[in-house]
Amino acid sequence: MTIAFQLALFGLIAISFLLVIGVPVAFASPGGWSNNKNIVSSGASLWIGSVSSVGIPNSLIS
Repeated sequence: MTIAFQLALFGLIAISFLLVIGVPVAFASPGGWSNNKNIVSSGASLWIGSVSSVGIPNSLIS
């Protein structure tokens, strides 16, 4: 169970890092929000799912 939690936490950190870099780049690109809103929305949804996948095992481990 601890390995699964650590992998989920690593995934959350990786997705967070990608969003910190990717969202400003998406907004700075030509077209900004109108062309990249699907990418940003998908990243945000993936991040919310990752938070849930870390939170549930965390409540079981602690």
